[in-house]
Amino acid sequence: MKLTPNFYRDRVCLNVLAGSKANARDVYEAAEGHVLVGVLSKNYPDVATAVADMREYAALIDNALSVGLGAGDPNQSDMVSQISREVQPQHVNQVFTGVATSRALLGQNETVVNGLVSPTGTPGMVKISTGPLSSKEQDGIVPVDTAIALLKDMGCSSIKYFPMGGLKCRDEYQVVAEACARHDFWLEPTGGISLENYSEILKIALDAGVKKVIPHIYSSIIDKDSGNTRPADVRSLLEMTKKLVG
Repeated sequence: MKLTPNFYRDRVCLNVLAGSKANARDVYEAAEGHVLVGVLSKNYPDVATAVADMREYAALIDNALSVGLGAGDPNQSDMVSQISREVQPQHVNQVFTGVATSRALLGQNETVVNGLVSPTGTPGMVKISTGPLSSKEQDGIVPVDTAIALLKDMGCSSIKYFPMGGLKCRDEYQVVAEACARHDFWLEPTGGISLENYSEILKIALDAGVKKVIPHIYSSIIDKDSGNTRPADVRSLLEMTKKLVG
């Protein structure tokens, strides 16, 4: 099983959720393999159950599995690390303080591990207090360059910038993208991304010179009745990606 995501032109890999194993296979095909398919730890009662089921998902999509927290829930941090150790997915979602544990338990540096930082309202400053205990205290706000250095110290691959609210924090996002490019760090814009704003959000990261981008597109492309991500929308996202990357 390959441990690294299949980036389009070595630059962009989509991240979407799957409502079922069949849906995971469909979105993987729709994205021509340039996708990470999110399965949420929060949906399982325990680690063993999650591991068994996620291994089945991984087998269907050439291991393009993204182990998720569930809306950035810090209480899922430890469970995500425990699952990831067993499953060895291509992608792990973590709160800021969970990065080092996930990387250590994975026992390798190929799997992408992101670290969750949040907008603050001030360009250049990010909130890193996204862990189980730290999220309950006064916000821990640091310069984005410092946050990236801390994440690198912990074996992190990329910033998961969440919740963005689409383009609501455009100026802040621009500065984060520039910092990621400056420090040769990857970027995962997340929250409120839709077919309408996807191109602009991706273009900002690409124009800033970010080496690799993993945009997370969730609820806007999920069919409300079935709970499945719409493969047609994933195809549309891939076409937009191809136009922008060239």
